[in-house]
Amino acid sequence: MTDPNAIQPSALDQLPDRDPEETAEWQASLDAVAKAAGPHRAAYLMRRTLERAEGNGIALPKLLETDYVNTIPTAAEPSAPGDPELERKITAWNRWNAAAMVTRGSKHGVGGHIATFASAAWLYETGFNHFFRGKEADGSGDQLYIQGHASPGIYARAFLDGRLTERHLDNFRQEAGGEGLPSYPHPRRLPWLWEFPTVSMGLGPLSAIYQARFNRYLTNRDIKDVSASHVWAFLGDGEMDEPESTAALALASREGLDNLTFVINCNLQRLDGPVRANFKIVQELEAQFRGAGWNVIKTLWGTAWDELFQLDTTGALVRRLREVPDAQVQTYQTRDAAYIRQDFFGKDPALAEMAKLLSDDKILECFHLSRGGHEAGKVYAAYKAAVEFKGAPTVILAQTVKGHTLGEGFASKNANHQMKKLSVDEFKAMRDLLELPISDAQFVDGVVPYGHPGVDSPEVRYLQERRAALGGPAPARRTHALAPLPAPADKTFASFDKGSGSQNVATTMAFVRLVKDLVRDKETGKRWVPIVPDEARTFGMESLFPSLGIYSPKGQTYEPVDRDQLMYYKEAENGQILNEGITEAGSMADFIAASTAYSTHGEAMIPFYIFYSMFGWQRTADQMWQLGDQLGRGFLVGATAGRTTLTGEGLQHADGHSPVIAATNPAALSYDPAFAYEIATIVKDGLRRMYGEAAPDEDPNVFYYLTVYNEPMPQPAKPAAPGVDEGILRGLYRFNTAESAGVEVAAANAPRIQLLASGTAIHWTLKAQKLLAEEWGVAADVWSATSWTELRRDALEADAALLRGEERTPYVRRALQGAEGPVLAVSDYMRQVPDQIAQWVEQDWSSLGADGFGLSDTREAARRHFGVDAESVVVAALAQLARRGEVKATAVKEARERYGL
Repeated sequence: MTDPNAIQPSALDQLPDRDPEETAEWQASLDAVAKAAGPHRAAYLMRRTLERAEGNGIALPKLLETDYVNTIPTAAEPSAPGDPELERKITAWNRWNAAAMVTRGSKHGVGGHIATFASAAWLYETGFNHFFRGKEADGSGDQLYIQGHASPGIYARAFLDGRLTERHLDNFRQEAGGEGLPSYPHPRRLPWLWEFPTVSMGLGPLSAIYQARFNRYLTNRDIKDVSASHVWAFLGDGEMDEPESTAALALASREGLDNLTFVINCNLQRLDGPVRANFKIVQELEAQFRGAGWNVIKTLWGTAWDELFQLDTTGALVRRLREVPDAQVQTYQTRDAAYIRQDFFGKDPALAEMAKLLSDDKILECFHLSRGGHEAGKVYAAYKAAVEFKGAPTVILAQTVKGHTLGEGFASKNANHQMKKLSVDEFKAMRDLLELPISDAQFVDGVVPYGHPGVDSPEVRYLQERRAALGGPAPARRTHALAPLPAPADKTFASFDKGSGSQNVATTMAFVRLVKDLVRDKETGKRWVPIVPDEARTFGMESLFPSLGIYSPKGQTYEPVDRDQLMYYKEAENGQILNEGITEAGSMADFIAASTAYSTHGEAMIPFYIFYSMFGWQRTADQMWQLGDQLGRGFLVGATAGRTTLTGEGLQHADGHSPVIAATNPAALSYDPAFAYEIATIVKDGLRRMYGEAAPDEDPNVFYYLTVYNEPMPQPAKPAAPGVDEGILRGLYRFNTAESAGVEVAAANAPRIQLLASGTAIHWTLKAQKLLAEEWGVAADVWSATSWTELRRDALEADAALLRGEERTPYVRRALQGAEGPVLAVSDYMRQVPDQIAQWVEQDWSSLGADGFGLSDTREAARRHFGVDAESVVVAALAQLARRGEVKATAVKEARERYGL
């Protein structure tokens, strides 16, 4: 493995050596010390020498930084294949159409971004012409994470190769009509083109790392050999401020993901101004990535700088480039030659002498135009070095000018991210600069025309030939005609229908037991991907360690301390479990990669990610939107759920709101099951819908969110009444009546109430049912509300149908039709969770929930605190009946006093 932290010889080659003989003597001295006293003594002397240099004020790059020059010198650049002139023309057309699309759309006020693609055009075009492999290539082709704000340039290229029309471009950001283009990469909105949603900044780089890692997982587990696939992530230097952008750098280097390349467009600008106004973002990123173990390639300066570096016989130019802050570099971009002579060259006598040899045109060419990221040859050299580097991931730091070729009004201006259009005169100047055959007459009524050289033009033929050679169009998302996965045996699920008898079983344990059975299935067991963020023992999953193994590309290079135990900690190169450490964000990125493997790789994988419910939606909800955008499928499991089921944990672990957040995500089917048989029923149907035979009106591109509890309780048998399975899946069914529960009510015409409860709350509700009957003469029916959210969505669809003139009764109304008395809903979550369905319930409605902050105490004390324990349910039920005149008002006060409320 090549050490990415080693000083790059190619960078040193660019520094002038005024006395090679002296240099050789120093090197020989170091060799002699290493030979005589050993490498440790040599290293000690080097550290002391560096300390002395720093103490004497000698300017040296930090150990993790190289000088502010290209990693690959011009003399070492390989010759790029292909036709550079045709590639220049293709890039010019794409620049033009990207700007035209956004400008034409600006009259509708829909916005768009021009400057980002203008700076990154060659970074994309070089890849499309020579590196990015399409879906017909070996394995699954490459995976491209496109920078969100560069989407107009990608659309422009798809227009040039015939995948989009002018009508599509004119509907950029106008999707309601059916032929529009989404603003950013959105697979759910344009599923034949986009694979990965990336505009939620920071999530793209995080997901790219875990996608590259999941590719290795698929290969090592013999699911599919995708070792030829390469992951490319295009990022902005400002985007790297997001914590998620750099959160998994160590993982990528630790696992040697040389199938991964980050391309960071260092145009030195973010949305409002410079990325590092008083510092140097390229140097900062280099140190960060090199420190994390990545291979770093800097592509900063274009060929116009070669003459300047050759004139730099003292190293003054390299020193000056290292010290000038980024904001000043941006200023040079907008100033004349006289200013640059004075401010840049005038700071050092040696540079002042160098400047005398340079014309104004040469200075402006270097400081205004010549950046490494704008030259196909330099980008090609960087990409080739990246894909050939083995043993570590690579990051390419490509310096560009934001707004390049768009004119002086755009280039490097702080406001250019918000600038949405060019004037006709600016377009004409751009046309002349790019040498495009567009006449003034084509600007009809001041509208900028789209440009296309013709379907049979050399440019289009070349573009299509290059893509054919690389395996087809890119980016592209594949919709595979996959055969439905065989359904596991019914007995796997039916075993939960009989209940647990006298044994207390938490629903968390019930879910883990179900998974243990499912992963043994001969047909589909290998396709399960268990994901856990270092909490497997909390959830009782340690029994899966020896049987499934924990994935590690290195296998197990040590003897585990618990090797003599039955459930020892087993790592394996083909391990099935992804135990990610303490990272919910990383675990979600894993889940997204696994949940979309059916499209990315044509392999249906069944991920389940189990986590502390409090640290799921609250912490990583943005990634769950990303999951929905990417059309992911699988099971998210919020364990140790609810506000009051965790004994002693307190505020930060007491989840009273995850179903509220989950309800906001249209792709999430959110369930709060109370019993083991409900979990089995939901998982069975989820497998059918996502991986088997979905009904015509069902979207398989959904994911399930199940809350499970760590409170051991008796698991009852599934009721034999008809419609129970439908009720579990639709969100509500009657678990029992006062009569079927065997509670005796004295009066034949006793007042009656309907108690709706979800999750663990049903156990308090069943106790309240008994208290109401035995102590207050009230008959209560108990309903299990497995999904308040699905009930609400069904009701919303009924309302929408009514607006279309269709009569449809919401399921919740049909289910409760004829049920006597008022309804009291009980939940271990905020009251707004059950209150989602209140407006569609015809009976009088009331609810109880655990609103407010959590607290540390016993379950009983916490439930009394929130007013959701069985006795509180009784008092609330009596109060509701008293308002209707069905029990005496004094009963409420008496109950309050009796129960100490």
